[in-house]
Parts: sequence; C-alpha cells; structure tokens
Amino acid sequence: MTALDAFYFQDRSESVDNSLCELYNIRMDIVSDASAFLAVVLNEASRESVIERTSGCLIVSPEILPYEIANALIAVRRKGRLTDREALRAFNMSQRIAVRLLPVKIYDAMKMAIRFNIHAYDAFYLQCCLETKFPLISLDNRMCEVAENLAIKVVT
Repeated sequence: MTALDAFYFQDRSESVDNSLCELYNIRMDIVSDASAFLAVVLNEASRESVIERTSGCLIVSPEILPYEIANALIAVRRKGRLTDREALRAFNMSQRIAVRLLPVKIYDAMKMAIRFNIHAYDAFYLQCCLETKFPLISLDNRMCEVAENLAIKVVT
C-alpha cells in the first residue's frame, strides 16, 4: 500500500494500520467517547494523554456525543463541582473540538447493550467502532473491556 492509497482509506470503512500511519506520517481514524472529550474540557489529569493520543487523528463519534457531553456536564454541575457558567463554557469548548458525528445502527447497539449489560450510550460508541473498524479511545474501563471482548482495538 502506498502513502496515497493509505490517504484514500482514511474516510472509508477500512482503517489504515497504525504502523502505516506512522511510516507515512498519515493521520489515524479513531472513535472517541464522551469521557475523552470531558477529560480535555474539564482539564482532568488524563487531559494531556488524550490530546497526545488523538493528535493528528480524525476523530469520529456517534451522533449522540453532544447530548452525552451536555448530560454529563449537568450531572457534574448538580453535584456542585461546576458553576452554571463553567458547565456552559465546558460545553462550548467541547463543541470546538473537531469531530465527525456518524449515525449508528441503534438496534444492533441495543442488542450489544443487553448482551454485555452496559449503558446504551456506551454501546453506541462500540457500535460506531464496529461499523467504521476504527479503534476506540475511552477512559471508561468497562467500555474498554467490552471493546476488547469484541476485538475492537483500544487506544491507551
């Protein structure tokens, strides 16, 4: 595969092998869940690691991403860990991160959620990985376990 071939695979259902990406200095495609976005916008300890692992990547997520981020920020605000203004600012920051939102097969994700006894939101990200054949970045240990069970590569 040439560098040009690898470039053309970047928006296809086939993903490029990471070693080719490094060899030809081509971006890698990756599915990111809300936990990675929240780590960045809330300046959590894992922030730099997430930024480093996604730098130069095309980030994709299921269409539910902004809704899950908003829900998580409201939950953090309700616990008193963010002010109203901080929650809104964090949401605005999350919306500035380049991400391609994709539809997923909801029925298949629901079957996965039932099979593994996980939240539907988590199953949407995993379904996105299966449909795109892209690896996952997540700070959710349980989601990473299920991903590995499904032979989805997890970026750590």
